[in-house]
Amino acid sequence: MNLKSDNVKKGPERAPNRSLFYALGYTKEELERPLIGVVSAYSEIVPGHQHLKQLAEAVMAGVRMAGGTPILVPSIGVCDGIAMGHIGMKYSLPSRELICDSVETMAIAHGFDGLVLVPNCDKIVPGMVMAALRLNIPSIVCSGGPMLAGKVQGESATLSKMFEAVGSYKAGLIDQNQLEEFEQNTCPGCGSCAGMYTANSMNCLCEAVGIALPGNGTIPAVYSARTQLAKKAGMQIMQLVEKDIKPRDILTADAFGNALATDMALGCSTNTVLHLLALANEAGVEIDLNTINEVSSKVPNLCHLAPAGPTHMQDLYAAGGVQAVMAELAKGGHLNTSLPTVTGKTVAENLQGVCNKNHNAIRPLENPYSATGGLAVLFGNIAKNGCVVKRSAVAEEMLCHTGPARCFDSEEEAIEAIYNGKIHHGDVVVIRYEGPKGGPGMREMLNPTSALAGMKLDKTVALITDGRFSGASRGASIGHVSPEAAAGGEIALIQEGDSITINIPAYSIHLEVSNEELEERRKNFVAPAPKPVSGWLARYAKLVTSANTGAVLEK
Repeated sequence: MNLKSDNVKKGPERAPNRSLFYALGYTKEELERPLIGVVSAYSEIVPGHQHLKQLAEAVMAGVRMAGGTPILVPSIGVCDGIAMGHIGMKYSLPSRELICDSVETMAIAHGFDGLVLVPNCDKIVPGMVMAALRLNIPSIVCSGGPMLAGKVQGESATLSKMFEAVGSYKAGLIDQNQLEEFEQNTCPGCGSCAGMYTANSMNCLCEAVGIALPGNGTIPAVYSARTQLAKKAGMQIMQLVEKDIKPRDILTADAFGNALATDMALGCSTNTVLHLLALANEAGVEIDLNTINEVSSKVPNLCHLAPAGPTHMQDLYAAGGVQAVMAELAKGGHLNTSLPTVTGKTVAENLQGVCNKNHNAIRPLENPYSATGGLAVLFGNIAKNGCVVKRSAVAEEMLCHTGPARCFDSEEEAIEAIYNGKIHHGDVVVIRYEGPKGGPGMREMLNPTSALAGMKLDKTVALITDGRFSGASRGASIGHVSPEAAAGGEIALIQEGDSITINIPAYSIHLEVSNEELEERRKNFVAPAPKPVSGWLARYAKLVTSANTGAVLEK
């Protein structure tokens, strides 16, 4: 077997290299085996990652059992919940590119023959998979798994309820003691937050696209089955190396089609649009926003996990997990089941014997929540290149809405107005200059959306932004408006009181202002001063592309 690691360990010319391996304690026998990079995002600042040290050790045990030499290397990771609502969130989406670049660096510099990727939270999963596609060496994802839901006042609760409780407190609907009860009991332990937020969305879609073993998306972090999955992933990477099965062999155009279909059925985070576009870019696969609407129009929504509904990731796992959702989709011909996966089997073979064990957690294909998928891309005169909404988390009465624009040039301005009771029933809150370039970094807007929900305004107030939303957001929260304000997008031309019409079933968003008036406004427009930015974030702002292309960096 020809190994990439031979470049760092074979022949007399590599004697100095080998001497450094021996300094690390490796034996001659270990250097004769394939070198497997185990990329762990373990840290003590991310609840979804605090247990990855033990999980990576289980992966390494699996690699050794199957005849490989595992080598642990680190990855950074931002906790979006801790970064939320302040300057830290500017670094979240951009960190995806740092993670991708660092995995590429470590793998090439040290001649790894394969990779087991051990992420869990939002940007870390796509960042690592982007690197695997760029490197195109045998790779498998083994995520850390979801957190169990907490309990507050006898009801299950996740982080979205915690953020909404702040809005309820600001509106005088709960007191300080009730707020603290949420604070103490919402997040009971390690794992990615327990709803269908971005982290769990991407971990589920890794299964759907075929780069992770069944169970990757839904086995709770604290279950022993998660440790067993890690050992199996460590063993399976050796099969992928032996057979030279690489990420681009698996993540084909049809595989992305399977991922999009599963996305629509699960009701995943709007951030999956950004990340799937970025992954497709690395894979050399063509996907655009129109493709997403085509899939959404055909594939039904089968799950209403938090924040869209009362079920949580542990319920989805007990119902059969992602594989049970895919089995339902396969019945309707919504998947290509002939595709290869990292199991060494096809999708169809993986689905043999799989069944839906709970029709409350996973609706049968014949009885969906809706005939259309969980996401929708809207187009119109203020989003010529599109914007994205999690349709499955929008109340029925807000699928079509017309209201006056309330304009803010930053998240801070908007949240201050919301907390101070300045937003009223029927309004359309517009937050701009928060896009990839304008933010920079395209911050998530969980604080404003949660405040509106906590104040009982989520069924009467819409919010649109060139920034983005957490998967924990619900309501008519429309993000990724492209072109963004900082790039000259029409969202910058909206004025206070303008009427905006949103029609999600028709995939439409429209500013009720004539083209002539918009052109006149553009002639007289004076953009606000760019936000001060320094460090590598300044480089990011110069190189990042639009949200409708995945906010990837210019090549």
